[in-house]
Amino acid sequence: MYQVICLLDLFHPLPNPPPSRGREKKRYRLRTGLPKGHSAITFRKVIPSGPMIQPLAVYLRFSLILIRPQAMSPRLSLLQPYPFEKLRQLFAGVTPNPELKAINLSIGEPKHPTPQLVRDAVVANLDGLEKYPSTLGSETLRQSISQWIARRYKIAAPNPATEIVPVNGSREALFSFAQAAIDPTTAEKPVVLSPNPFYQIYEGAALLAGAEPYYVNCLAENHFQPDWDSVPEAVWQRTQLVFICSPSNPTGAVTSLEDWKKLFALSDRYGFIIASDECYSEIYFGEEKPLGGLEAAAKLGRDFSRLVVFSSLSKRSNVPGMRSGFVAGDAKLLKQFLLYRTYHGCAMSPTVQIASAVAWDDEAHVEENRRQYVAKFAAVTPRLQTVLDVSLPDASFYLWAQTPVSDTEFARRLYEEEHVTVLPGSFLGREVHGINPGANRIRIALVAPLAECEEAAERIVRLAQRIR
Repeated sequence: MYQVICLLDLFHPLPNPPPSRGREKKRYRLRTGLPKGHSAITFRKVIPSGPMIQPLAVYLRFSLILIRPQAMSPRLSLLQPYPFEKLRQLFAGVTPNPELKAINLSIGEPKHPTPQLVRDAVVANLDGLEKYPSTLGSETLRQSISQWIARRYKIAAPNPATEIVPVNGSREALFSFAQAAIDPTTAEKPVVLSPNPFYQIYEGAALLAGAEPYYVNCLAENHFQPDWDSVPEAVWQRTQLVFICSPSNPTGAVTSLEDWKKLFALSDRYGFIIASDECYSEIYFGEEKPLGGLEAAAKLGRDFSRLVVFSSLSKRSNVPGMRSGFVAGDAKLLKQFLLYRTYHGCAMSPTVQIASAVAWDDEAHVEENRRQYVAKFAAVTPRLQTVLDVSLPDASFYLWAQTPVSDTEFARRLYEEEHVTVLPGSFLGREVHGINPGANRIRIALVAPLAECEEAAERIVRLAQRIR
């Protein structure tokens, strides 16, 4: 679409022009300046000279200028509204019950207090704000991350110099990694595989990297695992990157060793990179810890070829505002990713690096954090099970509950009648093979204090009973 602007230029000649040229001799332009590369269509109207108006003889020139729009990537138009924008649209015009206090369980933002040792580390190292950070991150931080991986997954410590890159949270890293990994110049358009439903960054990262997202349904009958067998051969042939999320957002499912074995075999066959989002790995409910990608590779006797994992302190250590995480895995891939980041310019503050190392070195606060989530799920899940089809997830802090009516209607009525906010599951999925795996489900983030989560559960039960 072009913007049309009409410009009016006035010209008048010098006094007593030669008879043969009754028009301009010297021009006095009142409006000029057509930008280079823009088009103009010009029309002229001449007012002839005469005895009475000789000194003021003019002609008018009208220019219709077609202004090209500001140049921005057309790929931006491919992005869908983010789920929380859809939620705002869903609630437009709705007045929630004023008799009830608002309880927001829609956003996966940790609400437990930030550990004091992390706060103290930030305050004690504010002089780090005086320095530019290193893109690679400090050796101290990379050593802390490497040792944490070794302790947590019982594997050999990754090389902190080549197999670990600190990042400003997993969200930023997941997106930027796709920009560095995807080659959009191939003869056939590249494909990025994503679980469905999914963390919306996977889709946006794929689209803006010039790839085609392909959604792999995660249904209850498949234990909410991606159905890799449903992916056509022609799609595998074009696949350059596969996102997985374990523990999953929103289902809470954990990828098993058998599923990892299948995915590694597919990667060996087709040559794609596996990007494993593991930011919920430290929120679980039993003795068995969620399996990680690096751990799976080690158990299967593999190296980290074509594998990178993403982790974060946000959920583990209740520091979502600190924006701190890491990418670990294939040294060759991370060398190229580091080159990209050198230009991308998103290095972690030295102050945050020091506080992050303190957090990775400590497990006591993580155990306390996990204890609080266990208590909330133990209190809320059985109560909701009296009216909804919902079960305890493998891990994460989400409940993935079925609704007796459409997910959007349930969420809207819950907000209006009970002043509780949850996220409709369909906002997190895309329709594939006639199915949106998020339809008729809601994501409930048990991030609020225990008492609020219990109160929210009672209100959800009330609404479900009224709908029956």
